[in-house]
Amino acid sequence: MHRSERLNQELIFLSYRNHFHLQDLMQEFQISKRTALRDVTSLEQLGLAFYVDPGRYGGYRLVKQQLWVPVLLNIQEINALFFALKALRRLSATPFEKSYHAIYQKLLATLPLAEQQKVAKMQAVVHYYDTPNLDGPRFLSALLTASLNEAVLRLDLQGQGAPLLFQAYDLLYRHGIWFVSGLDRTHQRWRIIRCDRVTAVTPATAPAALPRPKLAEAQQADAQQQHNIQFRCELTPLGRELVLKNRYPHMQLKQVAGQDYLTGGYGPEEFDYMVQYLLSLGTNVKILAPTALKEGYLAAVRQILNAYS
Repeated sequence: MHRSERLNQELIFLSYRNHFHLQDLMQEFQISKRTALRDVTSLEQLGLAFYVDPGRYGGYRLVKQQLWVPVLLNIQEINALFFALKALRRLSATPFEKSYHAIYQKLLATLPLAEQQKVAKMQAVVHYYDTPNLDGPRFLSALLTASLNEAVLRLDLQGQGAPLLFQAYDLLYRHGIWFVSGLDRTHQRWRIIRCDRVTAVTPATAPAALPRPKLAEAQQADAQQQHNIQFRCELTPLGRELVLKNRYPHMQLKQVAGQDYLTGGYGPEEFDYMVQYLLSLGTNVKILAPTALKEGYLAAVRQILNAYS
């Protein structure tokens, strides 16, 4: 174990203690007394607050004054962290109020000049591309807070008349679009809503919020009930690649005798979506079952052809 990695582990090890002895470090990390003493000095320089307990059974008593303990990162870990921040900056909106650019600059300022230059070089040659949603949602923070606090909200949705009583379970991000999934308390069914369709969010005093485990049960029950129409499609190698880039939890890839298949289930309300999804695969998919999905797909293809006839 490298010294920087050992110091990280020692910080974590000591963060759960009120006091420690050199023997604790020696036994836990299999190091000598001399190395343990040198590590204690380094830990103090890193910001670990403690004072020496005098006496035969003394040692070191920790001063609990920090929520975060310092962490040492090597250059590969630093680059991974900055790349992650660079990817997050591509999002049009996040549930967090702080700017990722500001966080990026603060972290960069903590590095020595030589390390800053290494990070800048990596950022210049590694790129992250995604398509951000042009219509950024305005209520991600409120939806996240409601999910964490297990609160029921009154949502106004674009194109829907009456407000909806909704208890958010989690937030999802796919292809530049934010979604919120949760229980529609007005109609007592599970829903996934595009966050950019939410035009207003207000707290609701009734009905009483359900605990998170109950929401998880409702989500599982919905998955079993709503995805009960089984489908099976044949894929080309390119079709498999396209599905890997964009698929959903109720879809599975299988290979039989060298042939790729897309299988899974969908609900009646998802029929039109399934047709459009399969159309996006072009000539790289062939629907085997069910017949209704095949007919819906062919009807959509005819509609496209008629537009050019």
